[in-house]
Amino acid sequence: MSVVRLLFLAGYALITVAFAACGFALVWFALLEIWHALGPADTESARERFNAILESIGLLTIATASLELGQTVLEEEIQRKTHTSTPTRVRRFLSRFMIVVVVSLSIELLVAVFGLVHDDPAQLPAASAIGIAVAMLLAGWGLFIWFNKHAEEMEPEAMERAKREDEKMS
Repeated sequence: MSVVRLLFLAGYALITVAFAACGFALVWFALLEIWHALGPADTESARERFNAILESIGLLTIATASLELGQTVLEEEIQRKTHTSTPTRVRRFLSRFMIVVVVSLSIELLVAVFGLVHDDPAQLPAASAIGIAVAMLLAGWGLFIWFNKHAEEMEPEAMERAKREDEKMS
């Protein structure tokens, strides 16, 4: 069983490194976009520079999500000594993931709306699908937490154990 555990740890470590590599690559691309937008060459119009800045915001948003997901996998699957599937642990892991997804999609929605308002307003209804998806994710996440709270109340020792683990990792 310890060999299987080591294989899973190696897989999680590889995923963490891949998330980090993707995140840093996206940060690099965003910096290139910002340089392009703010660069000294006056050949670009203000509109093109604005689009480059919006593109860099989108890239940074995805980079943030990638880095946060890598950190979550690192902390929850590699660093923790106990790997339990208690309701508390599941809720905490899913909550970290959902925060990243909801915030990232919300920022992407804003970037899409700002870009489409000027470039192609006819596409705004299609972009609103992102907003609807974010609202549904947020509502579903809220229901999950509400239902999960009752399960946590039946296992108060799991919450205490999770809090102690958090203190050790800080």
